[in-house]
Formats: sequence, C-alpha cells, structure tokens
Amino acid sequence: MFPGSAQPQRLVLDTAVLVSRLLKPQSIPGQLVTWALHHAVVLVAQSTIAELVDVLNRPKFAAYIDRADSKDFVQELLGVSEWVTVTIAIQACRDPGDDQFLALAVAGQADAIISSDEDLLTLHPFHGISIQTPRVYWDQIDHPGSN
Repeated sequence: MFPGSAQPQRLVLDTAVLVSRLLKPQSIPGQLVTWALHHAVVLVAQSTIAELVDVLNRPKFAAYIDRADSKDFVQELLGVSEWVTVTIAIQACRDPGDDQFLALAVAGQADAIISSDEDLLTLHPFHGISIQTPRVYWDQIDHPGSN
C-alpha cells in the first residue's frame, strides 16, 4: 500500500511489466508485480489478458520462459485480479495498441498505470490517473526492504 493509504491501490500493469515478472523476477518490475499481486488490486481486461497470452506464446520467449510457468502465472494473475469489462473506447496514445491500458484504467477507476513505455508515460497524468515507471512506483510504496 501507499504510505498513509488505508485502501489498496488499484493498478494497471502493462504487458511488458507483467512479462518482466517471468523473465527477471528479481528486477524492480518483477518484484513490483509480485508485490502488487498480494498488496494491490490489479485490474485486467479481456484485451490485456489476450495480449499477455499472445506475448508469452511468442517463440522468442520459449528459450527464457517455461510454457508451464507462463500458464501458471496467467492463472495466478486471473485468480487474484479484478476483471473489468471495458465499454469505453479511448484514442489518446500515439501507439494505438496502448489505448487498451488507458481504457482499462479509466473503466476500472485505477490509481495508477505502471509502464516503462514512453508512449504511455508521456500522458501522465491521464484523467487523474498516475502513469509511472516501475522504479518510480516501487520507490513510493511500502514493500520488503523499504523504510
């Protein structure tokens, strides 16, 4: 949780951040995903899960991520996340593929979008929703190893 906040943060984690959890679990993004799955409300939508599954099934990741680990991770994510039905269309990002994260954040009343994607970061804040890198967000939260 954020220091001084009684409610868990409502977060949208972009695909690259989620994939980092499998590629480099000890990295800041990897640790942040693990923390978020236990201490925040992670928001997902049909489009964001479909993109995650598509990315994890790409041949280039086969040498780095075991398919069973990918499947287990997606199941864990679905088991603890809040499913949001997105009924709004947003066209605000210079990369149209990233608009799904903005729409999810607005529809799910997110507190923050966590991304390293400059196409999203340049929109900070978006409709009052913070858009931060994993490092910036990690440095603001109470987590193992923080003061």
